[in-house]
Amino acid sequence: MQIEDLAVNTVKTLSIDGVEAANSGHPGMPMGMADTAVVLWTRFLKFNPDDPEWPDRDRFVLSAGHGSMLLYSLLHLSGYEEMTIEQLKNFRQWGSKTAGHPEFGEAGGIETTTGPLGQGISNAVGMALAERLLAERHNRPDCSLVDHTTYVIAGDGDLMEGVASEACSLAGHLGLGKLVVLYDDNQITIDGSTDIAFTEDVKARYEAYGWQTIRVDGHDRNAVAAAIEEARSDTARPSLVMCRTHIGHGSPNKQDTSGAHGAPLGKDEIRLTKEKMNWPHEPTFYIPAEVPAFFEQAANRGRAAYADWKSRLQATDATARKSFEDQLDNTVPDSAFDHLPDFEVGTSMATRKASGATLNAICDHIPGLIGGSADLAGSNNTTLKSYGFVGPGAFDGDRRNIHFGVREHGMGAICNGMSLHGGFRPYGATFLIFSDYVRPSMRLSALMNQPVTYVLTHDSVFLGEDGPTHQPVEHAMSLRLIPNFYVVRPADAQETALSWRIALERTDGPTGLLLTRQGLPVLEGVDPTGVMRGGYVIRKEQTAGEPKVILMATGSEVHLAVAAAEQLGPDVRVVSLPCWELFNAQDQSYKDSVLLPSVKRRVAFESGRTLGWEQYIGDQGHVHGINRFGTSAPAGRIAQEWGFTTDGFVKTVRNYLDSQG
Repeated sequence: MQIEDLAVNTVKTLSIDGVEAANSGHPGMPMGMADTAVVLWTRFLKFNPDDPEWPDRDRFVLSAGHGSMLLYSLLHLSGYEEMTIEQLKNFRQWGSKTAGHPEFGEAGGIETTTGPLGQGISNAVGMALAERLLAERHNRPDCSLVDHTTYVIAGDGDLMEGVASEACSLAGHLGLGKLVVLYDDNQITIDGSTDIAFTEDVKARYEAYGWQTIRVDGHDRNAVAAAIEEARSDTARPSLVMCRTHIGHGSPNKQDTSGAHGAPLGKDEIRLTKEKMNWPHEPTFYIPAEVPAFFEQAANRGRAAYADWKSRLQATDATARKSFEDQLDNTVPDSAFDHLPDFEVGTSMATRKASGATLNAICDHIPGLIGGSADLAGSNNTTLKSYGFVGPGAFDGDRRNIHFGVREHGMGAICNGMSLHGGFRPYGATFLIFSDYVRPSMRLSALMNQPVTYVLTHDSVFLGEDGPTHQPVEHAMSLRLIPNFYVVRPADAQETALSWRIALERTDGPTGLLLTRQGLPVLEGVDPTGVMRGGYVIRKEQTAGEPKVILMATGSEVHLAVAAAEQLGPDVRVVSLPCWELFNAQDQSYKDSVLLPSVKRRVAFESGRTLGWEQYIGDQGHVHGINRFGTSAPAGRIAQEWGFTTDGFVKTVRNYLDSQG
């Protein structure tokens, strides 16, 4: 048996043995794409298992993440230290690095979390975009520091998902020629043949996006290699290599059936499959001695490329090298925040405008800061005015704005990919109501600990006449449900500037900035340290002893609570809680100093759903919010009708206090 045949069969059998040991998983895809994957890894992929984070490595994204045993097998055979044979044997088990779908951070070589279909290929667009931007900034005619390709294995399900359509459309528009997608065209999904729901001409669709498309037999390894060469040679267009494959390839009874998709083959079918391969049935997880040596050759080519890259980096001019290394370090320097803008107390400014002013004040001091909007830049105030827009053939360092188009979900996934690649602190923007379209990518930002910033403007019913379709009421509370996701709803321009500091100082997760359309007064009493801790006393009671009531609010309701307190008397405390997640993370003594556990009379104000406030108001408190959809009317009329005015707040508090006796 030829060495490449041995390698392919090893990948297949490791995959089916892993799924069988777990009694769950997806054996069909790894079996079907083993030929293509082995060609990619042993003939083309530039990697170094000794330094999985090498900045100039090729990226490999298994977008069809259900076939995770394919990736784990390749990593093990290629010498990635963490991916031991014990890890393969403990596939899908408690404490293993071999989760049912690849999880970023679990082991070197796993470039992104790919469970939800369409996300991986969309992340890869962001990775390819990051590579192109870094290359334009840091490569010189005599020294190339950034020159790598992003490879993807994607399946039918990936290409059906809308997020992939959004991202791939933009990739074609931008001409990301170093993006190569190997499409596992096996024409089988969980429910059966793809023709029950998916009969479009995929080739024509991707050509319409501006991609190069190549058809190939995915089991003809030389043909696959030629197709990858052709894809790599076209640097003006991303490439879709359509690999016609057979799911469960080599299984006598389950090949080309949905039965091979999401369930173990079973002991009898595994025995027949291994007999057909002339492979020993026992021991399981058998690896011929020649196969690791074969993969070692590919790893050694990567190590040589790595050594050459290190030499080039060391030979680079010290100033240029520092610029490159500083950009790869995603930590934002504290000095950048010395340039936060000042806002005059007593003036009025929408927090979306304050956000734009902040971005433009600090962007020169954060080279990796880059982003844009889903066709709402003028409304979101996200354009960096001193910098141009990225576009086809336009990727130089003076371009740090991205037109994402009306592609919210794709925008989020691309931002994740740029963050995962390294070198950038991306942000994406839309209206808060359309966070519904971004939410799956937001969740993955949080799951992967990626510091992506989401700018979400028009944050309440007070955008007015556009009506309930555009008026968020459940969205702030809904985003607070995502673990590791910071929701920051600033009360004024000063809190907004500090909100950007909160977002950019994070290195372990995403932040959503919820910003107003309408102007808000710039307030007295804003405490920068308190904002950075998520909550603070913005108006302290002016009497000895405890306050008779504590008012608390976020965002556009804070100034109303402060004004109401002035009418209610000197014994009223007002607390601003811009970021619950940060506040909840503070030590108990600080939280107690703000909310005074002995004071049971508490009223919270927020123009959205009230569920969730009980953690702060306790059993005896009251929340004034909106537990219904909005309505189309001028913002002032909505505020008047629903009691979101100073007088309305005063009335609410007095009624509450009367009810308490």
